[in-house]
Amino acid sequence: MSALLEVTGLKKHFPIYKGVFSKVSGHVYAVDGVSFSIAKGETLGLVGESGCGKSTVGRTLLRLLEPTAGTVKVAGEDITHLEGERLLPYRRRMQMIYQDPYASLNPRMTAGEIVGEPMVVHGLGTPPERRERVAKLFDRCGLRPESVSRYPHEFSGGQRQRIGIARALALNPDLIVGDEPVSALDVSIQAQIINLLMDLQDEFGLSYLFVAHDLAVVEHISHRVAVMYLGRIVEMTDRKSLFEMPLHPYTEALLSAVPIPKASARGRKRVILTGDVPSPINPPSGCHFHARCPYAMPRCRVEAPVLREVVTGHVAACHLHDDGVKFPLAS
Repeated sequence: MSALLEVTGLKKHFPIYKGVFSKVSGHVYAVDGVSFSIAKGETLGLVGESGCGKSTVGRTLLRLLEPTAGTVKVAGEDITHLEGERLLPYRRRMQMIYQDPYASLNPRMTAGEIVGEPMVVHGLGTPPERRERVAKLFDRCGLRPESVSRYPHEFSGGQRQRIGIARALALNPDLIVGDEPVSALDVSIQAQIINLLMDLQDEFGLSYLFVAHDLAVVEHISHRVAVMYLGRIVEMTDRKSLFEMPLHPYTEALLSAVPIPKASARGRKRVILTGDVPSPINPPSGCHFHARCPYAMPRCRVEAPVLREVVTGHVAACHLHDDGVKFPLAS
């Protein structure tokens, strides 16, 4: 299956300015060398703790933020340095669903104007054609077509997120980045939105980069899962392999924190991480995770592990898999 999106060595470093003359005194290493691909019709879940750089990855590959280094290719075309009109066709192919269904909608515009705005920006269709498409998108996303004249404050949180989904679909994109699109919603509404996204994927052949911190949601919607820690991907594989046999200590800790029924938890190993997530301004040397890792070796403090294939289709960045050493859960 050919890749729709290819991201190679993506970095995003934010400069820190200090003093009267605003000299650069350091950088926030938000994304520090991330590589992955997404095939047509595939969902890649991107998970990790808050502050690990997940949302920054999504915004950078969409060129909402300018990358510091690396390349982003869409259907084989490098869009990393495209500007203006040359970038515009690719903006149509990649859209975003934002985390906050309250802040992401303009309160001064009606719901119909919000969904139709991308078509106006890209000059698609006549006004009657745009109104007809907006009505169809409302109906497809579970909203009443007659509610196009209502304002965002007149909708519930779940309905607002449906408006956000309809807006993302307006230009018939190939890829949608979901920046924690259900984290602000009630659990029952989360299930409805996830099912809607999966139905839309089947209907339109959409690809998703699904950013989340809820592993239960990621397991339900994703085909493959990438785990991020402090700006780097530390593990990536299909969802079944990740949940059955994690190959990185950080993934093991994340999975052990997922709530499960008491009867199923017997004999389950609970991993408690010590300390806080290090600052991305001054990340630890070597493996970023070594200060919190229960299996850390002296080598981990000085040498950054390379993300490599440990078993077929399953990559991890951990020294425990080198030199014949086996990670506990993989033995």
